[in-house]
Amino acid sequence: MINATPFPITLALTGASGSRYGLRLLERLLQAERRVDLLVSDASRVVMRQECDVALLGDGDELIKTLDQYYRSNSATPPDLTGLRHYGLNDWNAPMATGSSEVRAMVVCPCSMGSVAAIARGASDNLIERAADVAIKEGWPLLLVPRETPFSVIHLDNMLRLAQAGVVILPASPGFYHRPTSLDQLVDFIVDRILARLGIFSADP
Repeated sequence: MINATPFPITLALTGASGSRYGLRLLERLLQAERRVDLLVSDASRVVMRQECDVALLGDGDELIKTLDQYYRSNSATPPDLTGLRHYGLNDWNAPMATGSSEVRAMVVCPCSMGSVAAIARGASDNLIERAADVAIKEGWPLLLVPRETPFSVIHLDNMLRLAQAGVVILPASPGFYHRPTSLDQLVDFIVDRILARLGIFSADP
């Protein structure tokens, strides 16, 4: 487990299935009063509309407004979005694009196999890939939450390379020994594991 982290957290949403994991993780991080810098891939916007009926429009404050509307409609205790910032994929002046900024943790949730491959080969073609590359070279906490099945040999090789570089690979594979009775409980099983790895413990079940 990573020690408790007072520094910012970069959360990247990419185009794998499992948008609810990312939305719930963002909610829990904000409820824990953590500062979150959000990155959203173009494919993630497509998947989120398909899976959650959420249209993440625009960038910056416009996108955050969409998220605020979503949480107000779908959460009993909507999070305060004051600590949330969104950066576009080509914002190379964003703080997570350089190792000269303050130390930060990064989570990619859900993480597509395309993102895994790009990060494994050190690509920096967009801000998500660059932020992950910076986290690896600086030794900052980096967690990837892949949601894919089955894994090909290429997928496994890429994840092994990343694990050997110190990246935490935390597949979105919920357990059933706690006898879940709802989809939310399955989602929270994974989100709780992510929060535990970050050293963040919420009062939520």
